[in-house]
Amino acid sequence: MSTGSATTSSRATRVLATTSSRATRVLGQLALVGFAVLLVLAFVWVPEDTRITGDGDVVGQFDAVRLMFVHVPSAILAYVGFGLTFVASLAYLRWRTDWWDMMAHSSAEIGVVFGVLTLVTGSIWGRPTWQTWWEWGDVRLVTTLMLVLVFVGYLAVRRIPADAAVKARRSVVIALVGAVNIVIVNRSVDWWENRTLHQQSTLIARRIRDETLFTLSFSFAVGLVLFAWLMLHRFRLAYLERQIEQIEVSKALEERWAEADLSNLSRGRP
Repeated sequence: MSTGSATTSSRATRVLATTSSRATRVLGQLALVGFAVLLVLAFVWVPEDTRITGDGDVVGQFDAVRLMFVHVPSAILAYVGFGLTFVASLAYLRWRTDWWDMMAHSSAEIGVVFGVLTLVTGSIWGRPTWQTWWEWGDVRLVTTLMLVLVFVGYLAVRRIPADAAVKARRSVVIALVGAVNIVIVNRSVDWWENRTLHQQSTLIARRIRDETLFTLSFSFAVGLVLFAWLMLHRFRLAYLERQIEQIEVSKALEERWAEADLSNLSRGRP
């Protein structure tokens, strides 16, 4: 990720056109290696999901279960992204600093990415498992969609031209309201168990095989590294954008003052 550089005419102020650092390069390499190992674990080591019923029939999710190693971490990381937006928004209300505002914006954007990935992989997973791509009566699906749409709206409000402080205050309201839905989505399977195709947590119930449990845990670790890599880049990009905006404002003010000085000179005023 990168932005251009900006230089004012009156002073040599330059914004470096990069968001990369040694930390991001290390995180990126770890994410790539981790993803490669995850592919081997998911497609070679973990067996397909099958069970034999009392009548001797073979049932299960079969190879579709391998999507779990993307779908479940994506859902958790979406919670993390939106949760960070909530916390950063509260912190902005308390301290009113650009740092917390940029943190809220950056984490919301990454949360939306993982939220969309959750919906897409869940739909693909649902087709062979539940024989449907989407079910409007499923409370988990609908509440997840609403959660993502609320934060898409949050990002849209951020694009409306306005003073930075005004945009930050508007965004805080949406973030605080939207965060309530995180709890609803997470607990929906327990609260409305008769209105969802989703099963209750197999991790809590300990109903998955050791190989699957290890690979799922490893996928969480890889996902967290990826999240950290994205967060560092997105936050630095937000910082660079804010710096460029300030430079452009300063340049515009200097130009206006110069125009005023020329106007006064032309009228013979000191």
